[in-house]
Amino acid sequence: MYKKILVPTDGSEAAEKEVEKVGDLLAEGGEIIILSVASELTPHQFQSKDDIDKLNQSFLDEAQFNVDKMKAKFDPNLITTKVLVGFPAETIVGVAEDEDVELIAIASSGKGRVTKFFIGSVAEKVIHSFKKDVLLVH
Repeated sequence: MYKKILVPTDGSEAAEKEVEKVGDLLAEGGEIIILSVASELTPHQFQSKDDIDKLNQSFLDEAQFNVDKMKAKFDPNLITTKVLVGFPAETIVGVAEDEDVELIAIASSGKGRVTKFFIGSVAEKVIHSFKKDVLLVH
């Protein structure tokens, strides 16, 4: 049993499967941290800053929605939520280390095969970077 579990979500169906597994692994009095990482675009010479700001806000709104949706599936007394901006794998591992979590429960893939091929699997990067337990949920 784990006292502190990090559950990252991207809102995908794959991420929803994490919920089924985590409840059984949490020690009495334990804590679940639900995390969603939003991307951030930076404006370039020929782009409107206002348009980029709107897109970035939509990324944050989606991340908050994903966290709230997952939080609703747990006892709210056990949950801490975080929405951060950054690169997903690095941010997930950083939060896990900062919060001294004992387990990261992460879905094997929330993205399609083509995206995974070109940018790599967030789950794979987390597995190779985090030095404690990682539960890979298929």
